[in-house]
Amino acid sequence: MQSLPLPAPPQSPVELPFLELRDVSKYYPTPKGNYTVLQGVNLSVKSGEFVSIIGHSGCGKTTLLNLVAGFTRPSQGFVSLENQRITAPGPDRMVVFQNYSLLPWLTAYENIHLGVKSVYRPQNETERRQVRQIVEEHLELVGLTDAAHKKPKQLSGGMKQRVAIARALAMRPQILLLDEPFGALDPITREELQDELLGIWERTKVTVLMITHDVDEAIYLSDRIVMMTNGPSATIGEILTIPFAHPRNRARLTEDPQFFTLRNQCLSFLYERFALDIDHD
Repeated sequence: MQSLPLPAPPQSPVELPFLELRDVSKYYPTPKGNYTVLQGVNLSVKSGEFVSIIGHSGCGKTTLLNLVAGFTRPSQGFVSLENQRITAPGPDRMVVFQNYSLLPWLTAYENIHLGVKSVYRPQNETERRQVRQIVEEHLELVGLTDAAHKKPKQLSGGMKQRVAIARALAMRPQILLLDEPFGALDPITREELQDELLGIWERTKVTVLMITHDVDEAIYLSDRIVMMTNGPSATIGEILTIPFAHPRNRARLTEDPQFFTLRNQCLSFLYERFALDIDHD
């Protein structure tokens, strides 16, 4: 008697990466031939993940961020968001720079409002009211409601960066790209803004890709740390998964022996395995 064929076992759906860099290389032509900044970069980022990128100056961190932002295109390979190739900038990917990039003649409110209005393009009073509400909500989110009508020259460095973060988040981006956002701040303000950013991320779960030179900052904020090899022809040397659960408490985390183990792994990568070769006179 012929047996009936067994049904095929059910297959689990394949989860596509939210953000993907596949075999990405970036080079620039020079009279002596191509200068390769990045070579063969492969990275997948999940939706809602906080990923930091560390490495020595010249390792292509900002180039990588610019590729995701769409400011430049890869020479080889591709960058995709939700399986759609990134070929140009867009409001789904907002960048916060180290130098704030605020328009000095506009108030904090107006800086945010200009960006939101350019994305949503309100056509009637109801939509204009919704835009104003978005601006007010994001000023409150970063604790700047009372400073809404101050211009950048009247704000401290930390307050300016809060405005820049609020402006980026107000666009409702899918990815927040941070290029050393706290690099110009004093240590106390830097820690305060790290705590605020972490609180905002834990509430919004926006996907974050952040460049930093601060190993402690990367461990405190991130789900994963991407460590770049030295340039030229830099690539991803190692990816470190951070095991700490959310919400995070700075004091408890920095007392955890795992924190120092992770810190030593990062420092060993940067200053032993990929130490800069500096010539001394």
